Parts: sequence; C-alpha cells; structure tokens
Amino acid sequence: MDNQKLKVAVVGGGVMGLYISWKLSEAGHEVSLFDKKKEDTLGKKCCSALVSERIKQFIPITNECIENKIFSCVINFPKRKIKLNFNPQHLALNRETLISILLDLNKKAGTRVILGQEIKKVPQGFDRIIGCDGAFSVIRRSLNLPDPKIKNGVQAYSLIKSSSNITETFTDSNIFGFCWKIPKGDKIEYGAIGNQTEVRKKVDKILEIQGVEKDSFSAAAVPCPKFSLFNAGLIFPKEKDITLCGDAMGLTKPWSGGGIIWGLHAADILIKTFPDFKNYKKEMVKFFKFKILKGQISNYLVQTIGKRFPILLPKELTYDNDFPSLKLLLKGKSDSL
Repeated sequence: MDNQKLKVAVVGGGVMGLYISWKLSEAGHEVSLFDKKKEDTLGKKCCSALVSERIKQFIPITNECIENKIFSCVINFPKRKIKLNFNPQHLALNRETLISILLDLNKKAGTRVILGQEIKKVPQGFDRIIGCDGAFSVIRRSLNLPDPKIKNGVQAYSLIKSSSNITETFTDSNIFGFCWKIPKGDKIEYGAIGNQTEVRKKVDKILEIQGVEKDSFSAAAVPCPKFSLFNAGLIFPKEKDITLCGDAMGLTKPWSGGGIIWGLHAADILIKTFPDFKNYKKEMVKFFKFKILKGQISNYLVQTIGKRFPILLPKELTYDNDFPSLKLLLKGKSDSL
C-alpha cells in the first residue's frame, strides 16, 4: 500500500463498506464511512448470510455470530437429488451480529462513522471515494454509469427449530425457479431469486409444499454481472479517485446471488492496490473474469442436465461453493479443491 495517508470516503455500511473502512483506517488513512441507516438498523437486510468458513480469513467471527454450521446441500431436481458436501464447510451467520463486529472494529481503528445520513451525490473534499452502497448505488448512478442486471431476492422465516447441517435448493423451473431452505437453529429460512412479479409466489409455493407458515418476509435487489471480456461484466468508474465494490459494481456469484465471500475478495484486492484504482480494476478483471464466465456456464449446464438428463450427474460429491470446478461437478470426483 502507498505510504501516503489519504482522506477517504466509503459510502455504504454493509459488510464490504465496513471491511474496507476498517482495513484502510488500520493502515493509517483518514476514513469516513457513511450510511443512511442508523446503528440499530444497520445490520437489518434481506440476506441469507450463508458463507463458507473462508470468511474467517477476513473477519474475526465470534461464536455468537454463528447460528448454524452447514456441511452439505441437497439439490432437488425434478427426477433426481444430488448431495454436495461443502469443502470448505459453510456457516449460517447472524448478519446483525456480523455487522456489529465490523462496526466495533472500525471504531477501534479510528474510522469516522457517520450513520443516519443519506448520501445523494458523490461526496466532496476527499482524496478517494469508494461506493459500497448496494445494487442501486447512488455513487454509480451519480456518475451516469449503467445499472447491473437486477433480480429480486426474497426470504421468509418459519419459527421452527432446526439444527440440521444440510441446506436444500429446489430447481424445478415450472414451480420454483431457484429456491432454498436453510436451517438456522431457532428458525428455518426459505428464499428465492427470480423475476420480481413471480419470486414471492415461488416462496409461498415452497412453504405450502413444505407445510409451514411464514412468520416474517423481506425482499432485496440482487445484482448479477453481465459478462464481458473487457471488464468481466463489472462496473468501474473512469474517474481516478472514485471506484465501486461489491453489489454496487454488480459482483455476485452467478449461481446463487451470494455476494459476501466474492465481495471480500474484491475488497482485499482494492485494499492491496489502494490508492491506485486503475490497478484495482486491472486486478479485479484478472481475478474474476473467468470465474464469472465459468460460473454462468456451469450453472446453465448443471441446471439443464439436471432437468433433462439427470442420470448424467453424480449422486454425491465434494464441492467448493465459492470457486467450483465444472470438471469436478460433471465427473463427480472428490478433490482437495
């Protein structure tokens, strides 16, 4: 990192914004973090927070943050079930506790945390500005940059206790689209990603089939990268002093819409290349270009084969849900990953 100490604005107090602010403050930069939410609502968001144990490489997760440990996922195709044994294993986290951990780390590192203040345009008076303000990023839109492709994600909770270590997904496109079930100890989460007009109906349908009542419901926009060879489908400002990270740049996993682990890898690239945002773009494209393409292709192939030629897929295999191997998935072989 450059030895020059800079005045930095980070817009957005989600996982990525808080992580970047914390690390840049630790490095000695004068960091101001802005978010329109107040502290008591900062961690409340429609987000499954189901992540691999890789998160421990970035954030000091405490036991009270972990609601459940997930060892595998069962994919329910119309005529076949496939069991994916996660390597690394997954953690179902309490997002509010996760945000609280990151907020405390920022306060200890000296970040100037400004909550309850909505940013409506690019902040002035800073050497560097980083937009981590979500799918409808004010920073991105203020620069007249294109929006990423948006899908809708919804989640509902049933207050049925379950400490099962297996999550499930349901992929019958005629009924579900892409839906999931995640046991979280004192409750079970059901969710779906898809078209705005249909996605809530899909969750209601799976709840009906599972025979459970929903106790709460929430929704959020899920950005999806539009792959291109030039920029990997990610959105980068042309300005040398402004950049984006996470959902604001359209970065999520193509097969699940998950953004935390990929976003933290992106945040680390930003921190390591800071304050050179041109180099940040270069390294981001280098790291994510073929991961995004491979994820889109493998997701399409697996969904198609699973629905039309399910016999070609293995019944059980070991699987890296952050950086999967298409070859491994189709051959059904275990690997160290």
